[in-house]
Amino acid sequence: MKKYIIVLLAATLGLSGCDDFLTVVPETELSSTTFFKTETDFVQAVNAAYAPLRSIVNDRAYRLAEMHSDNTYYGRNELFGAVDPQEDLADFSVAEANGVTANDNILQQWRLDYRIISRTNQILALIDEVEFDQDSKDNVKGQALFLRAYAYFELVRYFGKVPLHLTPVDTREEAALPLSEEADVYAQIVADLKTAVPLLPPKSQQEAGRVTSGAARTLLANVYINQEQWLDAEEILKPVVNSGEYSLIPNYAMAFSDNAGNKNNAESVFEVQFLEGAAGLNGNFIYQMMPRPLLAEELVEITGTGNPQDLDGEGNNIPTPDIIAAYEEGDEREEASIGYVFLSNSARDDKTYPYIKKYAKKHSQHNNTGTNFPIYRYSEVLLFMAEALNEQGKDGEARTYLNQVRDRAGLGPVNSSGTDLGEAIFRERRVELAFENKRWFDIQRTDRIQEIIVPYGQRIVANPLDYYYPSTETGKPRPQVFTNLNKFYALPAAESDLSPYF
Repeated sequence: MKKYIIVLLAATLGLSGCDDFLTVVPETELSSTTFFKTETDFVQAVNAAYAPLRSIVNDRAYRLAEMHSDNTYYGRNELFGAVDPQEDLADFSVAEANGVTANDNILQQWRLDYRIISRTNQILALIDEVEFDQDSKDNVKGQALFLRAYAYFELVRYFGKVPLHLTPVDTREEAALPLSEEADVYAQIVADLKTAVPLLPPKSQQEAGRVTSGAARTLLANVYINQEQWLDAEEILKPVVNSGEYSLIPNYAMAFSDNAGNKNNAESVFEVQFLEGAAGLNGNFIYQMMPRPLLAEELVEITGTGNPQDLDGEGNNIPTPDIIAAYEEGDEREEASIGYVFLSNSARDDKTYPYIKKYAKKHSQHNNTGTNFPIYRYSEVLLFMAEALNEQGKDGEARTYLNQVRDRAGLGPVNSSGTDLGEAIFRERRVELAFENKRWFDIQRTDRIQEIIVPYGQRIVANPLDYYYPSTETGKPRPQVFTNLNKFYALPAAESDLSPYF
């Protein structure tokens, strides 16, 4: 792993360890030696640790965790050609050899997560050596621990075994570590989060957009659920449910951030912050998730911008017929989550495509949005509780939490028990959390790859027109589709060049 430059406040200030050959650090340079001196320094440093989350949710996570499932697919545009690294993720055909892959999406996800880890390690290594207000110090430390845990949770779910860096890296020799076992990575994540929970304030006392004790508890519950530690998940979530800090917003469509308002609302446990404009804090994920080719006059009906432009290339993250069919009759979430657009230049006979509506908020500037992206919402807290309780045989309590989510969606209560109730919770997670990058991880952790993905692939091969292939002679899946159904992605080849351990 390379030693990454820490960027403060969206790439404005650089922090790095001093080089081995330097004995005197110039005071005009910002480094770990000269920078970490005050409370403000550490606040700026933790701001920098959040920054990679924008690139993760804007550019990578939807490809690796949502399009790599049966929820979304790509919309092939033969006028543009194929985009193999993205299509390989959706088609479960990521090429690998000797445990590594050249897929750039996987490489960039790896590097972004380790960038968070590098920055938080620097904070955690130095913060106890500097004296400033203890409450502020605890808050910064808690945020750093959460962010490091979140990055490792992503890595362990994507890759299984990964290098476990817990201290700053100053030399190339220190950068290469052996792969740690999954159990050891999970143990470190749990340790970080257990330490973070009492350090972090509740949502009502925290600056908007920063992680809170409720967010740390929710992440820890997610970790416990992945490990099937059901009682631990229940116990860590009880204070979140009983805190009064969160509630379901009555209208599902309003649970998601607008371009400039409704951010970090009552249902938000943690979300990645974006800001429309020229400051470099904007996103454009809704543009990446649009079917193509899309004319400006077709796009403007969705975005409302004053300067709409044509979108060419290949569409990504297009809702599949499978997710559309998963909504029950009368489920209000379907209309809030999925819209439809007519593409007059499409090569398909059916030129109407679905798109992800829940993030399509009106904004001013083309390809520049301020819509936040949800990581955890309170509805998922309730579904986590339902699952943890059901797995312990506490079905009455589990139904209470599940039916709160269903009632908000305009649906009647579920009255089943046991395995049937567990299936209902699994199905509910799919539609409640659709397009929030949860589906692949749910399939993976419940060992349902063969059960769900194999028949999904067979449906695509048998009926390509239903899955947005063009109505042409070549409009069909490639030969290698659905040939790599591994639980984990292979490790990035570019990083293996820097390490003797993989």
